[in-house]
Amino acid sequence: MTVVIKSENRSMRFDEERLTRYADRIMNEFPHLSRDRWLASVKAKIKKEEIRAEEITKAMYMSAVEMISKEEPDWTYVAARSYLTKLYKEAARNRGYKAYADRPYGSFYRLIQQLTAQDIYKRDLLDTYSKEDIEELGSIIDCNLDKKFTYIGLLTLAERYLATDFSGRIYELPQERFMVIAMQLMVLEPAEKRLDLVKEAYWALGNQYMTVATPTLSNAGKARGGQLSSCFIDTVDDSLQGIYDSNTDIARLSKMGGGIGAYLGKIRARGSSIRGYENKSSGVIPWIRQLNNTAVSVDQLGTRKGSVAVYLDIWHKDILAFLDLKLNNGDERLRAHDVFPGVCIPDIFMEAVEKREEFHLFDPHEVRQVMGYSLEDFYDEEVGRGSFRTKYEECVAHPTLSRITVPAIDIMKRILISQLETGTPFMFYRDTVNRANPNKHQGMIYSSNLCTEILQNMSATIVKEETMEDGEIIIRKTPGDFVVCNLSSINLGRAVPDDVLERLIPIQIRMLDNVIDINQIEVLQAQRTNKRYRAIGLGTFGLHHLLARKEIKWESEEAIQYNDRLYEKINYLAIRASMELAREKGAYPLFEGSEWENGNFFTQRSYDSSEWKQLAADVAENGLRNGYLFAVAPTGSTSIIAGSTPSIDPVYELISYEEKTTYKVANPAPDLSPQTIWYYKTAFHIDSHWSIRQAAARQRHIDQGQSFNFYVRPDIHAKEFLNLHMEAWKNGLKTTYYVRSRAVEMDECEACM
Repeated sequence: MTVVIKSENRSMRFDEERLTRYADRIMNEFPHLSRDRWLASVKAKIKKEEIRAEEITKAMYMSAVEMISKEEPDWTYVAARSYLTKLYKEAARNRGYKAYADRPYGSFYRLIQQLTAQDIYKRDLLDTYSKEDIEELGSIIDCNLDKKFTYIGLLTLAERYLATDFSGRIYELPQERFMVIAMQLMVLEPAEKRLDLVKEAYWALGNQYMTVATPTLSNAGKARGGQLSSCFIDTVDDSLQGIYDSNTDIARLSKMGGGIGAYLGKIRARGSSIRGYENKSSGVIPWIRQLNNTAVSVDQLGTRKGSVAVYLDIWHKDILAFLDLKLNNGDERLRAHDVFPGVCIPDIFMEAVEKREEFHLFDPHEVRQVMGYSLEDFYDEEVGRGSFRTKYEECVAHPTLSRITVPAIDIMKRILISQLETGTPFMFYRDTVNRANPNKHQGMIYSSNLCTEILQNMSATIVKEETMEDGEIIIRKTPGDFVVCNLSSINLGRAVPDDVLERLIPIQIRMLDNVIDINQIEVLQAQRTNKRYRAIGLGTFGLHHLLARKEIKWESEEAIQYNDRLYEKINYLAIRASMELAREKGAYPLFEGSEWENGNFFTQRSYDSSEWKQLAADVAENGLRNGYLFAVAPTGSTSIIAGSTPSIDPVYELISYEEKTTYKVANPAPDLSPQTIWYYKTAFHIDSHWSIRQAAARQRHIDQGQSFNFYVRPDIHAKEFLNLHMEAWKNGLKTTYYVRSRAVEMDECEACM
């Protein structure tokens, strides 16, 4: 006879019939799975004279986890519902209420009181919402929505994001996390409409029609959490003060969980002059190594090292050393293994590669001194012609301007070798990016962020010291545009089949816009840029999930055309929602003179239907709330939580595995079935040319970028690999992200997921 020890140390006889009734309740939606096989596995794990109740619960969900397979993927839902029992019981015990099968959640108002008193939640929630408000919101929390979770999705949410006390004991349950996020993002809305907006935001989150980015998911409503934005991009000035100030700013943002992009193209090259002394500069590599040390030493909330991407122009004299940064051989003093390099590439370089011509590398400082302009400040306004190539050719023709001349294909070979060995550098096609910039009236875009999807105006912050008459020393900063990424993503695999995009996107845009006003960013120039452009990044994930549900093959013209129609619709709804917000709250401060206002954004994309023409007229009249709108981020962990495929990527495997401390968790492709399996061709078996064509169809509708990965075999031929890059550039992709090979493991930007 087995004796069960309950949490309050009561003992009772093990009741096999009670276990069977529990199994029947868990499995009532899965009659095609074998209850008896599951129970046999559970009983085998609990065969002992005395056992604790929580051990039985663990045996239930672990037995289900072990049964997940391609043939029976729904065991993931059985495991999730068994794991929910654990969460419900722990939260009830810690919060002091009784959890019932039909009412597993306790008092929402009491939860907020408890966690505010413990300094876990912000005081804002109790200050903004009355007891009656909170009880009304608590009454619409739907515990049945927890049934949507897969096991790995629920486990990820519970282990990383649900609020605990300082001893790590669980207090918050999944739907309460979603409701708290909704409440926090609406605290500044007018009182008369606030509750309705919270309910709408909760509908979007609870049904998993969308996800917020990791910093918002983790920190919204919490007293000691970091800021809510995902990534930041800085432009480093070519001065000692500027370099060190940027390093400090990057450290301050990294400690709060932000991923960093840093453009270093303005810094002088190795051997350049310093204050007139020739051959004194050590170039960009030592400064990159400093950023590498910052990334390692200033970790993100004590959980992981910081993440910093560094970008350099392909024409910079230090580019060859830059391309070797992450290699495992050579001079270790010239390596930086913990940063993520990206290369800024003009059209003329790709043309020179294609024609097998020579390419010239310059020192940006010397160009400024000799030519009187900064070469990096120009781009080609039209395909095949423009001010960058004019200025570049002037530099090439100048008799005294020093340069390094290399066959362009040799530089490209170095890029390809590094990508196959390390997955990087990322590719940033600067002319394509800037031609499509809707805010080119206010500046230009030098580089991207850690995940290559954020493309916004950038400029360096200039620092000067002044001594006042009383001897006081004042440090004055002329702030540049320090880019902030505010991200959120549509779950295509759920939202499109349920036909909710028209309802979803307006509340999602409002949530993103509210992050800008709620967020407090330590770096003031970033806060300023955030308010000037009010830039957001509405993204998507679950593309492969959606195509499988629609029974559309990845490698097909139908998929390309479907991408074109779908992303045009999302773009239309996003612009319309931002226009309506502008009508309500005002346009972003730099709207006047933008291509949103003058209509060029719409004409360049051939948006010539009557519907689009009316929207363009409405935007011109009412403005746009957000200067940048659409950006597709990687969404690694949030897509797992929402039970879908990541971002715009094809599935990696039909069954992938997430590593835990002592075991692996099988994660089947979403909605895997005998019908959908034929549409889940995996990443390394897909012809990447089809992926490029899909991305090109989407890119027309995305004002920023998309985190587009190449999936290649380690034995890919050099010519074939080069052709993929050439096709991506020719098809108008603005950036490419990792080159993924089975031989290379990648680090991800968790903030962007």
